[in-house]
Formats: sequence, structure tokens, C-alpha cells
Amino acid sequence: MSVKYDVMVIGAGVTGAAIARKLSSYNLKTVIVEKECDISFGVSKANSGIIHGGFHHDSSTLKSRLEVKGNLLFDQLKEELHFPFSRCGIVVAAFNNDEMRSVEKLYENGVSNKAIGIELCNHERLLSLEPKLNPDVIGGLYVPGGGIIEPYRFVFSLMESAKKNGCELYTDFKVIRGVQKDDYYEISSDDGRMIKSKWVINAAGLFCDEVSKAFRAEQYEIKARKGEEFLLDRNATAYTSKVVFPAPSEKSKGMLVIPTVEGTTMVGPTADMVDDKEDCSTSKENFLKIFSSARRLVPVVSERDIITSFTGLRPSIEGEDFYISPSEKIPRFIQVAGIQSPGLTASPAIADYVKDLLKKQGLQLIEKSDYDPNIEKVPRFRNSSHEEIDNLIKENPAYGEIICRCESISEAEVIAAIRQGHTTLDGIKFYTRAMMGRCQGGFCTYKIMKIISRETGIPMDEITKRGGSSWLVNKKVGDYPVGTEI
Repeated sequence: MSVKYDVMVIGAGVTGAAIARKLSSYNLKTVIVEKECDISFGVSKANSGIIHGGFHHDSSTLKSRLEVKGNLLFDQLKEELHFPFSRCGIVVAAFNNDEMRSVEKLYENGVSNKAIGIELCNHERLLSLEPKLNPDVIGGLYVPGGGIIEPYRFVFSLMESAKKNGCELYTDFKVIRGVQKDDYYEISSDDGRMIKSKWVINAAGLFCDEVSKAFRAEQYEIKARKGEEFLLDRNATAYTSKVVFPAPSEKSKGMLVIPTVEGTTMVGPTADMVDDKEDCSTSKENFLKIFSSARRLVPVVSERDIITSFTGLRPSIEGEDFYISPSEKIPRFIQVAGIQSPGLTASPAIADYVKDLLKKQGLQLIEKSDYDPNIEKVPRFRNSSHEEIDNLIKENPAYGEIICRCESISEAEVIAAIRQGHTTLDGIKFYTRAMMGRCQGGFCTYKIMKIISRETGIPMDEITKRGGSSWLVNKKVGDYPVGTEI
């Protein structure tokens, strides 16, 4: 394979997908490549889903400026892309005078960044905003512009929009080499495929340093900052009306209580540097630490409500700011590295920033006359009224077959995910929320596998959880179905 493109984006997480969508609005031949079997399977899949309010960093940092700009774009993006998003607001709780001084610094940052409606609060005001807070709180911060989002659905929607407008996607494409030949780079994957592109954007998350090295561009190091989190059942009394932050430390925004946009509660994350960029383990030590910290904020948080735990890895770079810049060593190569928190919030603004860099570097950008920013809204059974459900079933009987009881996900929604190219269990999970409820797929996994097999022709013993060798059915004839690598 040797196809020529104007621009290649490496990495199909939230940053890469946002950039790809932005570029799809111009008369360019654009491609995005991803080393995993599906988009959003790297850093983005284990994101806390917070739309930050522009107060953790002062205006001297690039990450802060892009966070503030990105935050303001989400209302329009929701209208165009139909992902779950709510401006529920953020509170930061202080329990002593030292913490209150830290909060006052956050307030100064927010004012400097022009964070809309930011407010210093006393004890009474903070408890009126979030009654589930620990009554020992002495004051804090209220940021009404903050919110919550379902991060993987956001990535899927960005990518669906980009593809609709002409961007091409290659998965299982692990970049191992980029060589300049005339006006193009020849970019090779580990399986022998090769793509030619005039411009390259390195948005490879945890592996930006390795991609940069493969192109003989800048040498830098991305380190993994590991964050363990726990997810609580949607019936947990710990569900708050707002995202609850503690006063931050020097290395972390702290361990939070996060009401997810779909009704569950997250507690965490930790922030530990690790050497292994694939280390997604969890520990009892951090379990105890997380719940102790969470109960300090919201006393009704309970371990009895846990339905699962997971780990996210954030790409940390020296200096801790975003590194978004044209390469100074090779031409037509843009570094988009070190995109950790608040990268999700900043992602649409990062896309604009990268577009401007490309233009300054000489890429001709002519807007498409037929660009359409909107994608089709997939009706969701659990969000529909009885009348709407009746009409949906009349139009498509598959809406009448509930596959996931915990999250009320219909067969029609699973089929819609498959038709968008998501053919692993994790792909279906992130697109629909099936298998995300109390039983964590105990009752619906087999049904979903049957639908995948029926719709795609993939044999049951070749269906995977997340690609690679993560099969769920033993391939030996005569063996019972068993879970492997789940």
C-alpha cells in the first residue's frame, strides 16, 4: 500500500480526532492513523471526563489558554455531534486556612483567565451549592463553567464527523519509521504498510517521543503519570450535582468525586509516575488512599457501591506544559505532545491552534463549500420517552430488544456501533455504554458477541475485547467459552 495524502495525523485519541475533524473542513486529502484496533483506545479511553473551568493554571501557560478557549466551544460541539455533555459546574473544597489560601490562588488564576462566573465561597455558600460536601468545609471555589462529558463518545463523534467530510482512518497502524523523499514523507507501519504524506502531525499521546524519534525529529521523553480510579453504581448516594475537587497539591489536582454525565460516580485519580507506558494495574494501597480522600470530600462515598476500577495513563513531558510546535529539525512536521489534563477540555482549541500553525508554515487551507459539521443523531433507548420508544420500535423493531439491562441499551444501538466500524467489545462498550453497568457485561456480553458475529461474519472465536489476542472464546475445539485477557 502506498497512498499519497496532504496531511497525516498520527494518533486517534481526542487530540488527533479533533485535529482531523478541523482539517476535514478544508480541501485537503487527510488521513489519521492509530496503532490500536479502534480509536480512543489509548489515553482517551480512561479519561475522567471533566471539562475544566480555566482556574488550575495561570495565563502564562499554553495549556491554560487553550483550556479556556476549548471550554467555550463545547456547547456548539454538542449540538453538532450529539455526545453527552453537561455544564454541571465545579466546586473546590478547602478544610483549613492553608487550603483556603491555595483556593484563593486558583481564584486569581480563574480571574486572570476570564473564567466565567468564578466565585470564592464561604462555608454556607459552598454547602448550598453541593449539600453532600463534608460539613467541615470552611470555604472554597465555585466554577459554573466546568462540566462533565463522556470522553470516548466525544472522540467517536469527532472521528465520525471527520470521516463524513473525507478524512480517512487506518487502525492497527503502528508507525515505526518516517523517511523524507522529495516532497513527501514515507510513513511505515510495523505490518509493512506504507503511506505517503506531505505533512505529518504527531499526536501519538504516550508515544509522541517514539514517533518523533522514528522521524529523526526532536528528542524528548514522555513519561507516564498513572491514575487509578473507581466507578460507583448509578444508584450510589455519593452522586453529587457538581464535580468536587480538593485543594490541589504541587503535583496533582488531587483525588476527586466526579458525577459522570451518564449517572455513575467516579472517585480518583491517583497521580504516580511509572516507567511502563502499558501499566494499567490497580493496587489495594491506592484503593484505600482514594476512598479516604473521597470521603473527606463527600462522607457518603462507600466501597460497597464499586462496580469496577480502571487506570488511566497521562503523557507527562518536562515542563508540564503542552508542547505544540513545528519541528525545528525536519520540515512539515508538527509536534503535539505532552497533552495531559486539561487536554480533553483544550482539544477543540488545540485543533484550531494546529490549523493556524500549518497555515503559518505554508500549508494552503481552502475551506470546503460542502463541509457539514453535523452528524446523524443515534436515538438512545434510555433517553427516550415512552412515546418516542413506541415510534422507534415501529420504525426499527431492534429498538424493542434490550441487550444491556443495566444501561438500557437496545440491539439497534449495538448495530449502529458496528456499522460505524466498532467490532470489538470495548468498541461497542464505549460507543453505546453496554457492559458499563452494575453487572459489567455479565448478562449481555454473549448477546453482543452474537450480534457482532451476525452483522460482520466474524466467527465467535475471533471476536476480541480490545483487538490483538484479547479473545473471549477459547479457539480449541471442544473447550467451553472462557475469558482470556479480559
